[in-house]
Order: sequence, then C-alpha cells, then structure tokens
Amino acid sequence: MHRLFGGWRGDPRIWRRGIVLAVFALLLALVLLLHSHIPNRVGNLGSLTETFLPWLGLAIPVLLVLGVLRKSATALLAILLPAIVWLNLFGGLLTDRTAAGGDLMVATHNVNADNPDPAATAQDVAASGADLLALEELPASAAPVYEKALASTYKYHSVVGTVGLWSKYPMTDVEDVDIKLGWKRAMRATVTTPKGPIAVYVAHLPSVRVKVEAGFTARQRDKSADALGEAIAHETLQRVVLLGDLNGTMNDRSLKNVTSQLRSTQGAAGSGFGFSWPASFPMARIDQIMVKGVEPESSWTLPRTNSDHLPVAARVKVDTSS
Repeated sequence: MHRLFGGWRGDPRIWRRGIVLAVFALLLALVLLLHSHIPNRVGNLGSLTETFLPWLGLAIPVLLVLGVLRKSATALLAILLPAIVWLNLFGGLLTDRTAAGGDLMVATHNVNADNPDPAATAQDVAASGADLLALEELPASAAPVYEKALASTYKYHSVVGTVGLWSKYPMTDVEDVDIKLGWKRAMRATVTTPKGPIAVYVAHLPSVRVKVEAGFTARQRDKSADALGEAIAHETLQRVVLLGDLNGTMNDRSLKNVTSQLRSTQGAAGSGFGFSWPASFPMARIDQIMVKGVEPESSWTLPRTNSDHLPVAARVKVDTSS
C-alpha cells in the first residue's frame, strides 16, 4: 500500500496526471446515467447498451487500478461519478431481497428446440416444485415428450404453438395471443388457484441478433413486445403473471409496453441479477417472470438443464388482502 501511494503528498502533478482516465470515467458515468437517450436509430445501439448495462460496471475497478498506478488524484475523483451512478442503478440488486412467504410458485424455461434430452429437462424443472410451469421453444416433435414426462406432476396443461403451460390447478379460457409473428408463440390462460383466479401469459418473443453490418437487430422483437403489452393492457383480471423468454432485459426500453405494466419478480424479490442466458456463462436476464396484482416474495434461477437458457422461478403471494 505504501508503495502504491508513496510520493503522492506534496506532488502537484497528481492533479495534472490521468486526464485521459478522468475523461473515460466521465464518459462512462454519462452512458450509465443517460443510457435511455442513446439513440436506437443506428443498429439499435440504445437497446444493445441497455441489455448489457450492468456489465459496464466492470470498467470501474479497471479505471480505479489505472488511476492508482498513474498516481492521479484527478482520475480517482472522476471515477467516483460512475461508481455512484452504477450503485444507484444496480446496488439494490446486490442485496438479498428474498422472503420466506408466498402461496404460489411459478417457473419458466426456454427448453431449446434442439434439446438432446427433452424428458430429462422436463423432469429437472418439474423437480423444482413449481405450481405453474411455462415452457418455450417447444418443437412439435418434442411436445409429446414433455407432455408425457410432466403428466404425473401436472394435472392440467395446454400447448399453443411453441409455448406451453403446465398447472397443478384448473386452467380455463386458454387462447393464443397474437404477437404479430404469423405463427403462435404466446398464450393466455386463466388459472384458478386456491387463493383466486389469475391470468397467466406465456410468451416467447423473437430472437435478436448482433450483426456487424446491421448492429443489434430487434425490429420484430420490438413489434411483438408492443403487441404483447397491448394484450396485457386489455386484461380483465386484476392478477396477472407473465412467464417467458422475452429476449430482452428489464432495462431495454423497447420492452417498455410490457415492463411499464408489470413488476419483475427478480427486481422486487430476488438475490443478485438472476442472469439466465447463456446457460454456460449467464450474462443477461432475458427470461422473465413479471407480475401485477400479486406480491413477489422470492425469485431465483434454477439449476442448468440441457438447454442454453437457465430456468427461472419465483414465489408470489396471490392473496394480498392480509
């Protein structure tokens, strides 16, 4: 420590050195603070930044080390700005907000259309104990395998296109939700739980791609998100649960028609960021559990299966009268 800070006292150059580092720190703070103003017109740069926004915090310790090595008081003071902004945005996610309550457990999993062992994946997620289980990316050839593997755990289920919902409680009013794709990747059902009925939506929004020539291509995803948000806005039940792979994070402005209406269980009652993709090294939470009219009590990721996504789960309190 003495070697790092020795010679700082009485050295006027500590304020003149590290100007470049200070500029980088200020730019980082501006990106974190004003990310919603980064335009999407060119390659959806704003949404791309927001998808991986928490990871920008990794630049802060790097700048800190460089500032110390450079013996720059100017740089060290400047680095405080992005650190404060990052903590304001994400510091709450570093704490454990989980509680022991909840009268309904829900889970969702993109099982991967190319899953080599659908039966094993079905058994893995069923072992979580979820009362409601949503699956996405169900190919027609594998759907019967999932249905057979889950039959002993879930009395009720319905598959609509490439998404499905399995429930321990009665399901009615099952219908396709048109998310403007031309094929079925979203559904809605009324589930009658012991604490009352809830509207459950299952959705798999279109994938996004990062291309050198086109940037972050997400136009179809954004269009489908708007359609899903419109469907939820017209929901007649007050209790709503959305389960699915939204191919976007809660920070992504392009999902605002959905995220503005519902709460993330991870944000409200999780521990950590709850990154779910890719399963081999999770970097973003694009698999979401979102609610309205029910109270999130806890939220977490489940162990890895044969899919390229991690399953995510939550416990919620349906009866909020007490």
